[in-house]
Amino acid sequence: MSQGGGECRRSKPNILVTGTPGTGKTTTSTALAEATLLRHVNIGDLVKEKNLHDGWDDALHCHIINEDLVCDELEDMMDQGGNIVDYHGCEFFPERWFDRIVVLQTDNAVLYDRLTKRGYTGAKLTNNIECEIFQMLLEEAKESYPEEKVVALKSNNIEDMTRNVNELTDWVRNWQSASS
Repeated sequence: MSQGGGECRRSKPNILVTGTPGTGKTTTSTALAEATLLRHVNIGDLVKEKNLHDGWDDALHCHIINEDLVCDELEDMMDQGGNIVDYHGCEFFPERWFDRIVVLQTDNAVLYDRLTKRGYTGAKLTNNIECEIFQMLLEEAKESYPEEKVVALKSNNIEDMTRNVNELTDWVRNWQSASS
């Protein structure tokens, strides 16, 4: 059986966890990887470790990611399956890579507190809050992937994160049962 209309057959699913910075992507992805024994791939860390960028953006205080280099680096790993990819964007990844796209969402007051604790100020803080207000990453996910693969989950507190990890762990088990 081919999962989710994908072209390739994998024994383990690939999941994209996306959302505005500060919504809990890395925390959720780490806990989900522990619960499912899938591999957690943090794109921000990968970009830094493998130099998959085109320099530094002084205004936003972040690397300018080279999307082609990132996709080339991930290709074989994604074809094998069993990955949880953690990144604040999603439109440049090939649709065929993912069986589930999780968009984490956080209330603006909670997100503001999280981002200011990280040292976000000025345009970087404003851009990220506006991104969440206008649900830009949810829209990006719905435009980039079949809507039945996209799920939005609240991520305001530890209870939400625990519930999300449990729900996604169940989804992984069901996916694996259906593919065997």
